[in-house]
Amino acid sequence: MKPCTHQVYLVTGFTDMRKSINGLSIIVSDTLSLDPLSQAWFVFCNKQRDKLKILFWGTNGFWLYYRRLEQGRFQ
Repeated sequence: MKPCTHQVYLVTGFTDMRKSINGLSIIVSDTLSLDPLSQAWFVFCNKQRDKLKILFWGTNGFWLYYRRLEQGRFQ
């Protein structure tokens, strides 16, 4: 098994969780000045800190993971 060498970027502040792949990739390129097609994972959080979206490029398309907590908050 190969070790994971991907970088993870935690996007500071809060993100509108209505944004999808296109909107989040624009944040990555325009606000962070990073390439959304890189092998990095970009983690976005909402204002209430109970939802996360993770965007990353995999071979020939984007993956968008979404996590919603029913109780509690992300740190």
